[in-house]
Formats: sequence, C-alpha cells, structure tokens
Amino acid sequence: MKEIYLAGGCFWGMEAYFDKIFGVIATDVGYANGYTEKTNYDIVDTTGHAETIHVTYDEKNISLRDILLYYLRVVDPTALNHQGNDYGKQYRTGVFYVEKEDEEEIRKFFAEKQKNYKKKIVVEIEPLRNYISAEEYHQKYLAKNPGGYCHIDIEKATEPLIDDEKYTKKNKETLKEELTEEQYEVTQENKTEMPFKNEYFNQFDEGIYVDVTTGEPLFSSDDKFESGCGWPAFSKPIADEVVTEKEDDSFGMERTEVRSRVGDAHLGHVFNDGPRNLGGYRYCINSAALRFIPKKDMEKEGYGYLLKKIK
Repeated sequence: MKEIYLAGGCFWGMEAYFDKIFGVIATDVGYANGYTEKTNYDIVDTTGHAETIHVTYDEKNISLRDILLYYLRVVDPTALNHQGNDYGKQYRTGVFYVEKEDEEEIRKFFAEKQKNYKKKIVVEIEPLRNYISAEEYHQKYLAKNPGGYCHIDIEKATEPLIDDEKYTKKNKETLKEELTEEQYEVTQENKTEMPFKNEYFNQFDEGIYVDVTTGEPLFSSDDKFESGCGWPAFSKPIADEVVTEKEDDSFGMERTEVRSRVGDAHLGHVFNDGPRNLGGYRYCINSAALRFIPKKDMEKEGYGYLLKKIK
C-alpha cells in the first residue's frame, strides 16, 4: 500500500470522488501543512492548513501517475487559493508526499502538464509536514449527506482514464503521407464528408473509435446511436477530456465544433438535439476523422483497458 495527500478545494467532494476510483483502498479527510500543530474547521482559515484528503492506494492496481491524472480531472491547477465557489488559503491545491522518491515523479508530472494550460500551475508540491484529522462529521460527508454541497462532478471517477502522453500530434507532412486525401481534408482543413456515403454512419459493431491522426480513443460503440443525420452520432465522448469544443460561426451558422485533444483534428460538431434519455447531446462526427477498432482487436492494439466500456 502507498499513500498520498491531496488538497483540491472542499474535501467533501474530493473524498467522495476518490472513493469511487478502482485501486484506492481508503480515504480520510483533514487539514495539512499549516504552521500550527492544532486546528479545526472553525479556525483553519487562520492556521495556514489546506483541506486535504489522505489517499491510501494499491499500486498494483493504480499508479501514482494515475492518481495525479484523476486529480487533475477535477481541479483547476491554475487557481490560487480557491476551487469552485470556495475561496481562501484552506482551499488551495497541493500534493503532499510522504515518500521522498515520489517527489521527482510529481514534479515531472506537473511540469509536463504545464503545456496544457495558459496560466501557471500553482499546485503546491511539498513533503507532508503535518496532518490533523478533520472532525468526524466531515469524514465520508457526502455518503452521510448525499444532497450535500460538492464543487466537482463525482461521476468523472467512472470515466476511463486516458493519458494524453501516450499519443503524439504529427506534423502535416507526415499526415499527408499517412492519411487519405479525404481524411486529411476533414481533419486538417475542417471539411465535411458526404452524409450517408461515409464508412461508419450505419455501423453499430462493438468497439471503439479513435482519432485517425493519433490513435487517441474518442468514442465508444456503447454511446453510438442512429440519428438519421447521415454521419456517426454519439451521445458523449469516451471521456470528457479527449475532445475540445469551440464556437464555430462559419457559413453563417452558429455551431460548436468538436476537435480531438492531442491531435487537434477537426472531428465534427456537437448539437443539443440528441436523445433526452442519453443526455440530450448529439456528437455528429465525420467517419474520415475516425478509425474503428473492433472489440476483438482492442487488447492486441493496446486498448484492452477500455474493454469495460463495451457492454
């Protein structure tokens, strides 16, 4: 078993979130790295402590890197002394380690992730100096009070973890050699393929759809539905962070463009006219931007960890 201490705003939601993650053995909440030996919820804003969760995990099932990736999924690492609607030094972000050998990995991780943020990452990286357990009513607070305040989406713990460092954006010269003319025009020049005359619009085999330019997983067959639009339609991406969205006012229309995270490839658009029972969204995606990997081939192609996403 290993342990790490994570500060990420209000500890109620952070604890409930990490309790859902496979490989996490135990959590508790408290106040860490202040400048006094005692504190409590009423005075924590005066003692320099951060609301913190103590995570014990089995490194056979989850790595420190994965813990940090889950952490970044629900915190803004560029926000100084606040998260969500909570403001104050006690709501700062921090990763406090107990084993010296973890420091290098943690610092390397955040240095690597800086490229994904325009603002400077301000997560404190320090050895754990002190930790005071929070009052009993704070422990497993949201389990006791399901309707209690939470500044994060706890269900993000159930989305598959896809590490962007496994995939590389290629230059346009390489892509011109590797892609068909249509694939290049769609992904690099924002073109749209013909409806009803593309590869995947009426395919519903089990498997996943990956970015044709990088191989990064984007969509699951479990979330694909028949929309009648003539292009592949999905209710959601396989994980929120694998796609980016931006406003698109081309051709005199107001739409939301969808692009891949690592490859920055044009995928299509997202609309709010999808099935209500599936969340209400329709990700209308060009087949030419995707490569389909059948369920039977996912393990050998390195996507075995996503098999649980295919029912």
